[in-house]
Amino acid sequence: MDRILSEEQERALVSLLDDDSAAVRAGVLAELKRLDDVGVSLLKKVLREGPEAAAEAARGMLDQLDGPDCAGEFVAFIRSMRYELESGVILLNRVVKPDLAVGPVRAQLDAIARRCDELMPKPGSVFEQCKVLNRVIFHEYGFRGNTEDFEDPLNSFISPLMRRRKGIPISLSILYILVAQRCGLELEPVGLPHRFMVGCFAEGAPFYIDVFERGRFRSIDEVHALLEANHVPEPHRHVGPAPVGEVLCRACRNLVQHFSRKNNPRMSRLFAGFVREFEKAYRRHAKP
Repeated sequence: MDRILSEEQERALVSLLDDDSAAVRAGVLAELKRLDDVGVSLLKKVLREGPEAAAEAARGMLDQLDGPDCAGEFVAFIRSMRYELESGVILLNRVVKPDLAVGPVRAQLDAIARRCDELMPKPGSVFEQCKVLNRVIFHEYGFRGNTEDFEDPLNSFISPLMRRRKGIPISLSILYILVAQRCGLELEPVGLPHRFMVGCFAEGAPFYIDVFERGRFRSIDEVHALLEANHVPEPHRHVGPAPVGEVLCRACRNLVQHFSRKNNPRMSRLFAGFVREFEKAYRRHAKP
């Protein structure tokens, strides 16, 4: 048999990907190995377009044939619209580092949160608890904004951020929120134009944490003033919580620009494709 599949042969293989019989699945995997790159392409197509059960089986077979298809996994995550921040940033990181060890990243976040818990005033207001987060994250651990090379794409990924302890406003905000979640604090990402921040809307008047300024607290009046100074129209539209999907999409938009400016058009196109996937997912969700 030539390494060309008819539509009927494709459908037959796809229908057997998640078969209950281990022997059948082993036979399918053997056939896909024989098909070489044609088999890999078919699995990637199923991962992008197939039903959930078949896509899950395709992901496992891809791992055995060609290593994990991390870009395909991230696309599947985008299309699912079941967004969770920590899972999303790890999948985003795996696009550029497929062998990312997730355990050490989560262990570092756990360790930072444990140190915060040790110092937390109990009981204490969210504002007082955020003071502790600032002390631990920005002073004890030394996380900061990468002012030397703001456009380094590594600034946007969680693993390099944890290793180098420097990032950009959106990645530092994500780190801050993931630590806060482990401490039981309800903080939100706030997608301000020109400066991503963390917001607290849990008690009384909202306040904001400017992570690029090592956790500087800002009132809503200060945030409005910043937006007005940057000539942002309708500033009130930007000061509320941003959905997780929008946070991840903005991270991808940043990476389009940063890879482009670092003369890496292939990666820039890849992340532009993720932005389009987010936009298509939003349009599908918005349809009545």
